[in-house]
Amino acid sequence: MPLPPVPSFEHHPGLRGRQVEAFELAQQLRRLIRLSVSTAPTPEATARMAATLREVADELDGYVPDEPLPRFIMAPLEVTTIGVPLGGAMPYDPVVGPFNPLSLPVRLAFEPPKALGFATFGVAYEGAPGCVHGAVLLATFDIILTAANAIAGATGPTVRLGLHFRKPTLAYEEAQFEGWVTEVTDRRVFSKGQIVQGGVVTVEAEGEFAILNRDAVGRMASGRRQAFEQESATETGG
Repeated sequence: MPLPPVPSFEHHPGLRGRQVEAFELAQQLRRLIRLSVSTAPTPEATARMAATLREVADELDGYVPDEPLPRFIMAPLEVTTIGVPLGGAMPYDPVVGPFNPLSLPVRLAFEPPKALGFATFGVAYEGAPGCVHGAVLLATFDIILTAANAIAGATGPTVRLGLHFRKPTLAYEEAQFEGWVTEVTDRRVFSKGQIVQGGVVTVEAEGEFAILNRDAVGRMASGRRQAFEQESATETGG
């Protein structure tokens, strides 16, 4: 299944005016990741390509801004729509972020009260031969259950997340993630989920999440960014 159209991230300072080009860059990096773990060129060819990529990395390094780009940014309410990964807040998310080459990205869909995710994991995501690594499935469920929480209007950071592996989830075969909310209290939201592959449930998930309002999420992201900047300044003697 082809990737969905890239939603608008014009509200993000690192993507404004360049999101089409940035998406193409991420796509080519995804291709490099896949090829780098599934090919065996000669030592000479490997060295030559590594040198070429080093030059590209050196050029990219020249565009690192003085102020780190935000990993999380709240989209304006008028552009927060279903179909954009969690309201367009996480363009660099390693699971659903279209601009992060570590991400497939997993495709989100919404069938209230359920959140759905569709993914076909390839060689870069294998654990046991032919099977998707369990840590990859855990990370994906973190997003799927969060999306289900968003449908219920109860979002916030993960408190606890556990998986029950019933059968191997196969690589190279589409897996459908499903998530739904089971309980909402004053401070917590509880969710469950499952993976269905070939009509069979392979994994079950259960999570607990803290509830924060939109402003609190924004403050948390801002606080973590400030902490990162202070740590970076300390490391560099600034």
